[in-house]
Amino acid sequence: MSMILVSPLSALEDMLHSYQPSHLITLLSPEFMIRTPGGFPPERHLRLGINDICDPSLGSSPPVEDHVAGLLEFSRAWDGSRPLLIHCWAGVSRSMAAAFAILCDRSWPGAEFRIAREMRVRAPHASPNRLIVRLADDLLAREGKMIEAVEAMGPCIAVEEGTPVELPLNVFGL
Repeated sequence: MSMILVSPLSALEDMLHSYQPSHLITLLSPEFMIRTPGGFPPERHLRLGINDICDPSLGSSPPVEDHVAGLLEFSRAWDGSRPLLIHCWAGVSRSMAAAFAILCDRSWPGAEFRIAREMRVRAPHASPNRLIVRLADDLLAREGKMIEAVEAMGPCIAVEEGTPVELPLNVFGL
């Protein structure tokens, strides 16, 4: 089944073993960046060294347009025959924003709210990083719809670390 998986770093090894994804996206702070897991093809592992901040003036290594453009470009090479695994430290913010951006990129304009609602159902802990979402919204010319959709998700269930989440593409009409 074609799906995007979202996971915290602590579950990465188990997710790689259980799902055998074809592509891997890591979103971690530069100082905590990991190497490509042993046996995984480095050319199918995108590593983005970004901090989980929503206001670029509040810290170092914020997500920028080049990061999100690279994320979208990398995801377009994924054919969906095996899962795409996305992880960050907790599996709550950066990785959920990346999954949301990729799902919006693969969908039609106007599907943003449907994607956000389904993400909330499958991941009550999801709190997509607003800066990543805003940058993706600009790159995909969604005119604020991605931001509005994430805001409409409402508050998340507060957790220190999320649980792994399956986002099957067919659920989103893709």
